[in-house]
Amino acid sequence: MIIKILGPGCSRCHQVEQTVEEVVKELSIDADIEYVKDIKKIMEYPILTTPGVVINEALVCSGRIPSKAEVTTFLTTALTKEDETGGEIIAID
Repeated sequence: MIIKILGPGCSRCHQVEQTVEEVVKELSIDADIEYVKDIKKIMEYPILTTPGVVINEALVCSGRIPSKAEVTTFLTTALTKEDETGGEIIAID
């Protein structure tokens, strides 16, 4: 799972990053968390205001600080979608 926090580096963005990191740790999710500060890269997503949260290239929240419960829902929903699509395909000989 790839999670991106979109924002210029403000305290609100750092708060979102901290919440995401806490939930990832609590759920023992294998995830890469990336903080995207480059405005050109941020504008590649359908976002008008920061902070933003992107999970597996899907914008799930923008313009506000999501609660811990919301972040948990975002991540568990993304995990369910990964399971439905089969996630990684492992060849067995």
